[in-house]
Amino acid sequence: MNDPEQLRISDDDRHRVAEVLREAAGEGRIDLDELDERLEAAYAAKIYADLVPILADLPDAQLPAVRAASAPARAAGSATGRRYDSSLSIMGGQTRKGVWEIGPEHQAFTMMGGIDLDLREAVFGADEIVITAIAIMGGIDIYVNAHTKVSVEGVGIMGDFDQARDKVEAQLGPGSPTVRVKGVALMGGVTVKRRPMPDEERRKRLPR
Repeated sequence: MNDPEQLRISDDDRHRVAEVLREAAGEGRIDLDELDERLEAAYAAKIYADLVPILADLPDAQLPAVRAASAPARAAGSATGRRYDSSLSIMGGQTRKGVWEIGPEHQAFTMMGGIDLDLREAVFGADEIVITAIAIMGGIDIYVNAHTKVSVEGVGIMGDFDQARDKVEAQLGPGSPTVRVKGVALMGGVTVKRRPMPDEERRKRLPR
């Protein structure tokens, strides 16, 4: 019988681990720098044994094939990463990406500029995030991962306020967070885009 720890993991396993890590960061069990490191390791993992050091010090977080393993635990820190509750761009651009914290409510305003809000690796401050997006002769792009529920409720006036076609299939469950986007796009655009995780996109771009 094969050792369960040596079995190959699936993309769904990687995504589940990523969600556990983001939840742990939101609870203050690991800081955001460590979250970034662990996410990178999780998406690079090949077998269940690779996940052992990533999850070993998080209570009740192990996948079934990982629970049997033993590994020294690393001390967990408190969340110290930068939190942003607003984004502003006037005749320029602003980007939020990587590991950062977004609170329950986020205000995004652009006039003749552009804003990118990449939530795929962000730590959510609540189960539901409300983004009020206002774009005047500009654009706001919001990126979510496969495990995030989306509700687009804004209005486009001589512009677009919508959700683009998914670049990755949605994988939603009872624990999936929700991003609710409301506001207005006046002669501009607000678009929500579901895309693969950044590490997956980078792997796809690598030459084979």
